Amino acid sequence: MPPDPARPSPGYAADIPDDYDRWFGKPGITGATVDALAALAGRGPVLELGVGTGRVALPLRARGLAVHGVEGSEAMLRRLRAKPGGEGIPVTVGDFADVPVDGNFSLVYLAGGTFAELPDQAAQIRCFRNAAARLAPGGLFVLDAHVPEALAAAGTEIVAEGEDLLVLCHRRLDTAAQRYHSYYVIHEGGRTRQLRVAFRYAGHGELDLMAAQAGLRLKERWGGWTRAPFTADSTYHVSVYERP
Repeated sequence: MPPDPARPSPGYAADIPDDYDRWFGKPGITGATVDALAALAGRGPVLELGVGTGRVALPLRARGLAVHGVEGSEAMLRRLRAKPGGEGIPVTVGDFADVPVDGNFSLVYLAGGTFAELPDQAAQIRCFRNAAARLAPGGLFVLDAHVPEALAAAGTEIVAEGEDLLVLCHRRLDTAAQRYHSYYVIHEGGRTRQLRVAFRYAGHGELDLMAAQAGLRLKERWGGWTRAPFTADSTYHVSVYERP
């Protein structure tokens, strides 16, 4: 991966698969995500863009839904395949902005802030357009994202902790470029390492405009995967777009 400041650090895709579930696979968050998506999916099939280690896709499949995935990291895909049931999820390796799959889906979704990993507005617009093309009539495109104003006010947070583990995250915004970097400090086994991941953020108004350009309309917006109302105090949102 080239040393482009708009992209994750070169070791990101290789380093994160073994750690991702330990750091981010919190049962309450994952359970709420799966519950919400299952309620939206109807009879399926569904497509996850950036399927990663299968944190969300595998529980959805366990509920009887046909789940497909797109993933850009071979290392992430190997981690998925090593899990029980992981071989049963068809995955296309490629850029998820291109949605490089055939067929129609009742639901296309991204979770865990994955949409913001697309490096620029052009890629994000392409993702909306290509996702819309893969939706059956009445199908839904769902993504989650931070509220930019809340990102600007956020301090350092504890991502994960244990007897011999501490993962801290500090986000730094570049408002002129509409980007932020997440700087992780990981202390484990008496060793400390760092990781930097880059994102391109977009406010919900900009996302709604991208959706409209792709022929989608906003159906619902929640303040999180628990489907709490989206209010002026929300720091996060889940946006549900519909193909008419």
